[in-house]
Amino acid sequence: MYGLQAILENNGWAISAVGITIVFTGLVLLSIFISQLHKFLDLWENKKEIKKIFKKEKTKSIKRISVLFTETHKDTAQKIYLIVQTMEKSFSLSKLLWLAKTRGLERPHSNLNNLLKAGIIMPDNKGYYIWNMDMFKKIIRT
Repeated sequence: MYGLQAILENNGWAISAVGITIVFTGLVLLSIFISQLHKFLDLWENKKEIKKIFKKEKTKSIKRISVLFTETHKDTAQKIYLIVQTMEKSFSLSKLLWLAKTRGLERPHSNLNNLLKAGIIMPDNKGYYIWNMDMFKKIIRT
């Protein structure tokens, strides 16, 4: 058996199709690699940028904005402090806001915002917040 009959009986067309597919896929991948090669070479020349990408970010100091606390604000801050004492050391700001609302505190959003700006309530970099007692004593209890 010779010719096209031999190719048909021994799955020659399927083998040819697989071969063509493999070669075509290889050529496509090679063209993609070559088209992106300039980016790799730029990174290779600028090794400092690679280090920047993988370098651990340092914690940035948070700027504190001076906030004027009236006697009403100080009184509300002390009430919020009493609520915080019932919670864990690291607390959720949304839970604190909810507790302040249920306790009937005036303008809880505004008061919590003032405490955040003053640095009395600080983020703990884990998604929760902590109470800064030093700032509380310095600002509220003076």
